[in-house]
Amino acid sequence: MSRVSLPELLAPAGDQERLEAALLFGADAVYLGGKSFGMRAGPQNFDQTQLAAAVERCHRQGVKVYLTCNTLPRGEEAEHLPEFIRNASRAGVDALIVADIGVLMMARREAPELAVHISTQMGVVNHFTATELYHLGASRVVLARELSLDEIAFLRDRTPPELELEAFVHGAMCVSFSGRCMLSQYLVGRDANRGECAQPCRWGYHLVEEKRLNQPFPIYEDEKGTYILNAQDMCMLEHLDKLQRAGITSFKIEGRAKSAYYVAVVTGAYRQAMDLLAKDPDNYNPPAWLVEETRKVSHRQYCTGFFFPDQPPNQYLKSGGYVRDWEVVAVVEGWQDGELLCREKNRFSQGETVEVMQPMKPPVRLEITAITDEEGQVIETARHPHMLVKIPSAQPFAPGSLLRIRREEE
Repeated sequence: MSRVSLPELLAPAGDQERLEAALLFGADAVYLGGKSFGMRAGPQNFDQTQLAAAVERCHRQGVKVYLTCNTLPRGEEAEHLPEFIRNASRAGVDALIVADIGVLMMARREAPELAVHISTQMGVVNHFTATELYHLGASRVVLARELSLDEIAFLRDRTPPELELEAFVHGAMCVSFSGRCMLSQYLVGRDANRGECAQPCRWGYHLVEEKRLNQPFPIYEDEKGTYILNAQDMCMLEHLDKLQRAGITSFKIEGRAKSAYYVAVVTGAYRQAMDLLAKDPDNYNPPAWLVEETRKVSHRQYCTGFFFPDQPPNQYLKSGGYVRDWEVVAVVEGWQDGELLCREKNRFSQGETVEVMQPMKPPVRLEITAITDEEGQVIETARHPHMLVKIPSAQPFAPGSLLRIRREEE
């Protein structure tokens, strides 16, 4: 193999709960946003106090923290950048993720001790650009998602070996090149390049003829219209050996706006897959149950992105929604004397069978033979979110393990 070191596993952390999920399920590093200059305005994100605490929490576990500063700031907005960068340095983050040359140079001036990563928003597709960014002070480039594995290998061979290369390996994709899209701003006034995307690419569309404005025509023969801009999701779990051989330094999971359950499941699946890769890189073949884990989160139809030119991604035309077959019903807080102490998340009942998802282990089926509330009363159904309940279990499960149930779609 051309590279023997195992790449970094980089997980999203939209808030504290997602951060804890990433840490528990095996992330080597997390990326998160502050209250401004990040490409995800929807999640709670982190204020300065929370950011410093998050960095301290991660560093105690040997996990790195990368802070997003990857919007395209304009006018007076840009005047607040120097303080944002200095605050990032004070908080102790390991790197700043930027998408603008001016922001890159400002970061080098304001916080020269802080590493700078170039966001995928900059759309780096060749070794000339990657090398020049390195000479300007960038230590890592997050490559454009439109590159094939052969193109990445070509770029790797022609860039300084000290320059790290990061690539997305899992999650949502954008119909626009490297996410630089104006559609949301045109239609609803929400700027995707400031983290406020309304995701109009996921909407259903009809054609309207100018003289028949009240008579929309379906583009696709379906009463719901068609979702002509709706990109599939990416899943590269079965191809991590190829990604490693291409020279990728960091495997990135998309999803700062997604749930803590998503972060836990996907991070855990890739962590275990990468550990298998480390044990036998020449015979990498993840088991079926591990591949299936990626199907047990909310997702769109999967593809392998642009990595393989003979398998290009397609738009999913039937729906703009997600496949959601599983839901978390409780989180394990402890085990004692043959009982699990759990915090309810969603309703579940005696007689149902759940899967217990543990960090670094295959899921285990558990039948709910009884439920006891905090007062010791036996109840048929746990129906109040956040309530503490006890469930019989001969097997102990680690705190943070998740109880989930398959909910068949109606």
